Amino acid sequence: MLQPRYLSVVLALVIAIVTTAFLSFIPSSDLVTMTIGFISCFIFGSVLIYFALDYLVFQEVNSLYDRIKQIKKKDFSVTPRKQLVEKENPIELLRKELNTYVATKEGEVQDLKKAAKYRQEFLADVSHELKTPIFAAQGFVHTLLDNPDEDLEIRTKFLEKAAKSLDGLDSLVQDLLTVSQIETGAIKIEKKKINLRPLIEEIFEQVEAKAKKREVSLKLIAPKGEIQVKADTQRISQVILNLVVNAIKYGKEKGLVQIIINEKKKAYTISVVDNGPGIAEEHLHRIFERFYRVDKSRAKNSGGTGLGLSIVKHIVQAHNSKISVQSEENKGTRFEFKLEKA
Repeated sequence: MLQPRYLSVVLALVIAIVTTAFLSFIPSSDLVTMTIGFISCFIFGSVLIYFALDYLVFQEVNSLYDRIKQIKKKDFSVTPRKQLVEKENPIELLRKELNTYVATKEGEVQDLKKAAKYRQEFLADVSHELKTPIFAAQGFVHTLLDNPDEDLEIRTKFLEKAAKSLDGLDSLVQDLLTVSQIETGAIKIEKKKINLRPLIEEIFEQVEAKAKKREVSLKLIAPKGEIQVKADTQRISQVILNLVVNAIKYGKEKGLVQIIINEKKKAYTISVVDNGPGIAEEHLHRIFERFYRVDKSRAKNSGGTGLGLSIVKHIVQAHNSKISVQSEENKGTRFEFKLEKA
């Protein structure tokens, strides 16, 4: 393609020749007039055409070309819109569209980077979580194989530990499967009319032994009578049980765990509250992530797969609700979500 200066000279020359030829048909035109007309058209035409081509076409096209090169290099930095000169021409409009497209793609790239990082962390966490019970079970079994004449009591003890490790592995796999099925929609939430009061009382009975072991008191604060909501009985029971068990495990010994139900116009607010050590602010936005543990060593000692709160979040979301957490160190933690009235 010709450069703007050469193209402007060629076009100006053509215009000057056409103008001179037109002047030659005028009887009063002489050679001097036609020469002046030719030179004037050529000079002014060259200048005007050059600036028109350079500023209105070539600079815009070069700008678009630079943006395309940036996209190829995966450089999605965008010129602030305030710095763009407002021009009513198709090329400028095209450039604006390209800037909008680049901004959109930049957001998509950032999302992909976050997803890739999350996937790497998730694979690392899964590998670590699976490795622990597998290696433990392997160690106990190989010890027995290497010592076939070992005392019966020791053999039984080792087998019990191996079985406990395998039970933990099974629990982890089941929780992973549950999270995956909920995320992909394989598990359907079947809402029906249920009464929360007997469901919570049954959960308190299930965790009574755990609560007694840590001398934790359990308390239900709720409106009198039936508490009718639209929910999946099994899944909501899983949510409340998980939150209560966590409150007992990580709360204060000789502490208090309360389920507080408040009635709203169209829903009930369910809160699980403890008076334990609380959760530091920097952990609050991550506690619903898979395998995320505030205190890894303590969580390991307390058991669990690290997937409980992730499952809770997905189940609550499947009920068209949202779970929130409020916590202050040394003052306790409060998990809260809403369920629609039946």
